[in-house]
Amino acid sequence: MINQTDHAPSTEGPDRAELLELTRDLVSIPSHDDETCVGEFIERWLEGHTDARVARDDAGNVIARRTLCEADGTGTDPTSLALVGHHDVVPPDDSQVIDDGGESNDSDDVHSEYVLTERDGRLHGRGTADMKGALAAAMCAFQDAISRGGSEQDDRNAAADPGAENSFSIEELVFASFVGEEQGGVGARHAIDRGFAPDYAIVGEGSTGYSASDVTDIAVAHKGRRASTITASGESAHASEPSAGSNAIYRACEAVEAVREIDAPTVEIAGEKIAGSVVVTEIEGGSGWNVIPDVCTLTIDERTVPGERAPLGRVEGIDGVSWAVEQNLPPMRCGCEKFAETTLVAATGTQESDPELVTKPHATDAGWLAEAGTACVICGPAEPGEAHTENESVSIDVLERCYRIYRASAEAMH
Repeated sequence: MINQTDHAPSTEGPDRAELLELTRDLVSIPSHDDETCVGEFIERWLEGHTDARVARDDAGNVIARRTLCEADGTGTDPTSLALVGHHDVVPPDDSQVIDDGGESNDSDDVHSEYVLTERDGRLHGRGTADMKGALAAAMCAFQDAISRGGSEQDDRNAAADPGAENSFSIEELVFASFVGEEQGGVGARHAIDRGFAPDYAIVGEGSTGYSASDVTDIAVAHKGRRASTITASGESAHASEPSAGSNAIYRACEAVEAVREIDAPTVEIAGEKIAGSVVVTEIEGGSGWNVIPDVCTLTIDERTVPGERAPLGRVEGIDGVSWAVEQNLPPMRCGCEKFAETTLVAATGTQESDPELVTKPHATDAGWLAEAGTACVICGPAEPGEAHTENESVSIDVLERCYRIYRASAEAMH
């Protein structure tokens, strides 16, 4: 365990009104169909509030980098920590869109299309929980962590324990907001394919309320999702002479039974058992009541866990049956225990309750980053069941808490 005294998180931070205004601005910009405007806003904000190198790539991802110390002269990439989010959202409910009577609003007004309200200590609106609130907290933490620099943090650590050595020596702090997370990680994959490879990443997806109500935990693993199609092929014939053909639906039924016999893998992480699953969710076949079907397809929803996969390929041992993967969102498991413990210490210092290392059931961009070699944890204000709903909201207090966790983690690692 990391000594909590060595890495006591800073209590300083942006004015509450500044964090909320940034959250309001981000949430109010529509980004379910086109992420261009909100990407431009993030880019301008970072350029205006930091001295980082800011770029928006041809996919629309916004990535900012700030060197924290001089290069070691080896020519290798600097050791880096990234604060990661996404700025796309799912389509809003009708109640989350301003009704302008069919008239166009001023395109310069970022508050013109999405409804955003504040009540009972929460911000309500599409994207507040998933995940523009966390994005605002990460932007503010990035700004303040790089403006503070490393010397003051080093002095504070040395004063707490003159013999303590930093285990990480982060040389670069990175902020990244991706497009297309809701479409399977389009932006993250684009960036990774072009060399985006931080050593460590805190991904701002929801981790609040997992171990207990109003506790922001640190998620160190999550499930993935593999979507696939099983196709059974046969030979059509008139239903009055069934032996003249080969019934694809019967072959598909054999495949269904084979799927039902599969025991999906289970792993244990952070004291929790994560169980995979394999389920047939759709079936389609046949063209008429009097025609022996020559094709039948099954849709398979598989929730994957870090490690092995369910042996779905065995269905191809059935005559006339083939199997194809349509989507494969990878699971995630943090590959660095010290990093997970460091962020847990930061989370502990921001709240009265004791957060825990937990797991999540949902795939995130952390899966793509982990697959590429980045050690990831997930920490964010969203609560289970909050995202994608018509009543989506986020706690203002927890937004501030996440800001402090992000900043304290960055300071502890430099």
